[in-house]
Amino acid sequence: MAQNGTIENGLARNACPPPLPQPVKIPEIKHTKIFINNEWHTSIKGKKFPTINPATGVKICDVEEADKADVDEAVRAARAAGQRGSEWRLMDASSRGRLLHRLADLLERERAVLATLESMDTGKPFLHAFFVDLDGSIKTLRYYAGWTDKIHGKTMPVDENFVCFTKHEPVGVCGAIIPWNFPLLMFMWKIAPALACGNTVVIKPAEQTPLTALHVGAIIKEAGFPPGVVNIVPGFGPTAGAAIASHMNIDKVAFTGSTEVRKLWEKAQQNRVPQSLKKKKYKDEDTDELQSAVEETQKGAFFNQGQACTAASRIYVEEPVYDEFVRLSVERAKNIVIGDPLEPRTSHGPQIDQHQFDKILELVDSGKKEGAMLECGGCAVEDRGLFIHPTIFSDVKDHMRIAKEEIFGPVQCIMKFKTQEEVINRANSSHYGLTAAVFTRDIHRAMSVSAAMEAGTVWVNCYNALHAQAPFGGYKMSGNGREL
Repeated sequence: MAQNGTIENGLARNACPPPLPQPVKIPEIKHTKIFINNEWHTSIKGKKFPTINPATGVKICDVEEADKADVDEAVRAARAAGQRGSEWRLMDASSRGRLLHRLADLLERERAVLATLESMDTGKPFLHAFFVDLDGSIKTLRYYAGWTDKIHGKTMPVDENFVCFTKHEPVGVCGAIIPWNFPLLMFMWKIAPALACGNTVVIKPAEQTPLTALHVGAIIKEAGFPPGVVNIVPGFGPTAGAAIASHMNIDKVAFTGSTEVRKLWEKAQQNRVPQSLKKKKYKDEDTDELQSAVEETQKGAFFNQGQACTAASRIYVEEPVYDEFVRLSVERAKNIVIGDPLEPRTSHGPQIDQHQFDKILELVDSGKKEGAMLECGGCAVEDRGLFIHPTIFSDVKDHMRIAKEEIFGPVQCIMKFKTQEEVINRANSSHYGLTAAVFTRDIHRAMSVSAAMEAGTVWVNCYNALHAQAPFGGYKMSGNGREL
């Protein structure tokens, strides 16, 4: 018995919870250059570009801008690091695992700094960055650290007196381009599997959000990775990104981004594109906890200001509970705290930049014009720059743009259905198929609907339950191949 209450599971029941982590004051950004061969380089063309805090509109710093010539240097370094006889290729598998664990340890040490940088650069709330992005990044590294000495070939019986076996070998130099919505987590999703298998990497962070990637460059060097194993080239898609996509000395490429960029990407190189895009969600009247379904769907719709490839932008609700579902959704959305991403109370920050902000509001306007019912939000926050109120539309029809296009913002479209067959056909009519979810207490209905969904991941009675141990990818326009 503790003085302030009983002991339960090793904790005093009435004990005060531990204090929340706080952002770190960063007097200056240390790492703004191109990272090649474990060294910092200025751009060969001498160009720089600004990175902006979307919450304030103020420039954080200037970053060296990589171009084709810089990518060439990075690829040369990566290829040399992966040559037979190099330190990296001669390193035994368990030692690669120890390096990945060491990198995870250093991310733990730098967790508050990285979460602060992520919040400054993306506008996402600090606590989201600390507990979601950093936690996922660390878990990804530790999971793949455990795989390094478990990548096995096979022995096979063959005709006559021969011994036959297969052996998995590194692909070589892996090129990667990552998006701006989860910069650090996507960085780890790309490098961790590649490094676990003994590959080398040339990676381009999004031009809007390069800071955590560059900070990690210094940590990679500190962890003890040999020069050239990981190379980081901040820059723009048409230059640095295109150079990676078309480079003849890059053996495999991985890209996560928009449909529009994907089409350009596929012209540069074909059939090698793990890429992610959109989402679907389904909810029926058998759900035991309607409030829980509302909470989970809004996590899917509004997390990261809706700037997520898994965002739950389309919700299909069975007719008998439709009105109540809409009412509870609006009530919850109006209580979301909008504000400074570095304030612990904030759960909703700004959009990434003016282009995305304008695109979201243009799609919201199309929803109004096409006849959807605006239940809440639908406008910018006054005097707050790039902030948009969480927005809910009801009476949305399948032909409307907000039902067909990827909004990539805090907009939730709630639609009505009558039968299971109808909703499966409507949900699957999308060009996209990254994730879906089913909410019901009927296990047979859950299994039949989830099996019918044309989506790479289908959750049951939850949303955004992503794990480092599970592959991630989609159907149709939502990508070729799988992450992790």
